[in-house]
Amino acid sequence: MAPRSPCRSLMSPPPPLLLLLLGVALLGAQAHGEPAAGSAVPAQSRPCVDCHAFEFMQRALQDLRKTAYSLDARTETLLLQAERRALCACWPAAS
Repeated sequence: MAPRSPCRSLMSPPPPLLLLLLGVALLGAQAHGEPAAGSAVPAQSRPCVDCHAFEFMQRALQDLRKTAYSLDARTETLLLQAERRALCACWPAAS
C-alpha cells in the first residue's frame, strides 16, 4: 500500500469529524439566540432613546436657526458698511 501524502487535494471530501464540529458550532450559535447582524430593535424596547434623540435634534435645529439668524444679521451689517464706504468714496471731500 502506498503511503498517503500529507497534503490533501482540495477536491477530496472533508473528514467526518470536521463536519461534525462545524455542525455543532453552527447549532451552538443559533441556540444562543444571537440576533442577526443588522436586525432592528423593536420600538417598544427603545422609546426613551427615541425621545432623547428627538429632543436632541430639536435643540440642534434651534441652535442652527439661531446661528443662521446671527450670520444673516452679520452679513447684512457688513453689506451696509461696504455700501456706505462705496457711497462715501464717491462724494468729493468738502474743503
